[in-house]
Amino acid sequence: MSFYPCPDPNPGDATAVDSIDTLIIPRTSDIGGLEVRRALPSAKRRLVGPFIFFDRMGPAILRPTNALDVRPHPHIGLSTVTYLFDGNIRHRDSLGTEMVIRPGDVNLMTAGRGIVHSERSPEELRTEPLPLSGLQTWLALPDHLEEIDPAFANTGADQLPILHDNGMEARVVMGSFHGMRSAVQQHAETLYVDIRLKQGSHIQIPANVAEERAIYTLDGPVTVAGETFPADRLLVFRAGDEVVVHAPEGAHFMLFGGAALPSQRYIWWNFVSSSKERIEQAKEEWRSGRFDIVPGDAEEFIPLPEN
Repeated sequence: MSFYPCPDPNPGDATAVDSIDTLIIPRTSDIGGLEVRRALPSAKRRLVGPFIFFDRMGPAILRPTNALDVRPHPHIGLSTVTYLFDGNIRHRDSLGTEMVIRPGDVNLMTAGRGIVHSERSPEELRTEPLPLSGLQTWLALPDHLEEIDPAFANTGADQLPILHDNGMEARVVMGSFHGMRSAVQQHAETLYVDIRLKQGSHIQIPANVAEERAIYTLDGPVTVAGETFPADRLLVFRAGDEVVVHAPEGAHFMLFGGAALPSQRYIWWNFVSSSKERIEQAKEEWRSGRFDIVPGDAEEFIPLPEN
């Protein structure tokens, strides 16, 4: 979800596991009945590869009177990736796109020089309680692509390659993993894999699968180098180590990362850029109404934050 008033998380406790560079315990907020856990950015880790923002949404059941309504808001300098496990979200944007995001689909919205979008529970489904569970991540664009034209692409769940092996299922959302490659576009080297392990199984995460690698635990404990971690932990692995993740009780987690960006990124509200001046420009453009409107959702918008 591209905008939630959720504070940055606190860094996790120190760990003695050599393979883990950083442990992050996300900060949790309740947004109108929807629990959101924000793992990136954090005080100790701003990015993992191009991933500069990582939100876990739900799982939750939204009441019909309290459905999801994220009003139109702007972005620059990033791509948003929406990936659901349960529920539906209607996406509308200033390009004229209208799309209901369904579980297992990948919605890649590239803001570039600027885009506006809204995310709401579909109107036709609001008569019943609405389940919602998923992830919203942002990918910072590389320097030479920060100002590209905005774009939107949806990739259906049936188009994503799936690897099955010895109690492991890995759905390749972006990038390549164990010889399988997703068709979802990458603007920078990106790794994003949805992994489920049956009880007692494990998976090897090679050192060379990506320059920077992390997992976010969604369900069930995982064990790495003899240390066990519960759900809702972000583990950033040390570069150059092969990592084996075990699931003593069965587990579900996301593997993600990619190549480190060569320059610093600044993030303010919904804006990401290598330039503080560009963020100030975007703030003024939104304040003065110079972004495009969202067809079909032009009556409301999220104002620029005061601070």
